[in-house]
Amino acid sequence: MIHPTAIIDKKANLDTTVSVGPYCVIKDHVTIGPGTEIGSHVTIGQYTDIGKDCRIFDHASVGTVPQDLKFKGEKTTLKVGEKTVIREFATVNRGTAVGGGVTEVGAYNFLMAYTHIAHDCKTGMGVIMANNATLAGHITCEDYATIGGLVAVHQFVRIGAYAYVGGKSAVVKDIPPYVIAAGDRARLHGLNSVGLKRHGFSKETLLSLKKTYRIIFRIGLTLNEAIERVGAEVDSVPAVENLINFIKDSRRGITR
Repeated sequence: MIHPTAIIDKKANLDTTVSVGPYCVIKDHVTIGPGTEIGSHVTIGQYTDIGKDCRIFDHASVGTVPQDLKFKGEKTTLKVGEKTVIREFATVNRGTAVGGGVTEVGAYNFLMAYTHIAHDCKTGMGVIMANNATLAGHITCEDYATIGGLVAVHQFVRIGAYAYVGGKSAVVKDIPPYVIAAGDRARLHGLNSVGLKRHGFSKETLLSLKKTYRIIFRIGLTLNEAIERVGAEVDSVPAVENLINFIKDSRRGITR
C-alpha cells in the first residue's frame, strides 16, 4: 500500500509488496525489496538499495548526500541489508568517491532513534546501535557489534565482531573483537562474556579468549610480545586467530 500523499520518483523501483506511509519522499534510482515497510515522513535519497523485509520508521532520512565538504554531487550509493530496522529520525548517508563510493548497512541491523551512520561506513550482520549513537565517516562495525546510546565513534575506527561499547563513550581507536569497552576516551573492561555465551560460543573458545585477553591487555607486554606469547601458550581457535589478525591489521591503534 502506498499512501496518496507519498511522492515517489518514476525511476524508483519498489516491489509490489512494499508499503509507504504518508508524506514520504522517495527519489530516483531507489530500489526497495519485498515486504519492506516505510513509515510516515521518511526521505529516501538517490541510489539507495534497501533489502527485503526492512522497517523504516517515521522521519528517518536514508540515502541522503554525505556530510562531507569534498562531496561534489558524484554518483555514490547506500546499500541496506534485509530485515534491518531503522527507527525514528535516524540518518544514513551515501558514500563518497574518495571513500569508495558505498555506504553499507548489513542485514538484521537495529538502528535505534536518532542514530547516525555517515558516508562510507560498513556494518556487518546483526549490528545494534542504541539511541543517538553516531558513526563518523569510513567506520567499520563487524558482525554483532553493539554500540550503546550517545556513543561517538571517530572516523576510520573499526569496531570488532561481538564487541560491546558502553553508553556515552568516545571511541578514537579500534575496539578489538569480543570485548567490552567504555569511557571517554574508551578503555577495555574485559571480555563480552555474556554476549558471547548468548551467541553460542563454546566453553573452550571462551577459555582461549580469556587467556588471550589477559596476555594481551593485562600483564604489561608490548603487542608484539603478547602476540608471540599467545601463539606459544593458547590453543589456536578461529576466534583467537580473528582477534590477533584484527590487532595486526589496525592502523589507528588498539584500544587497551
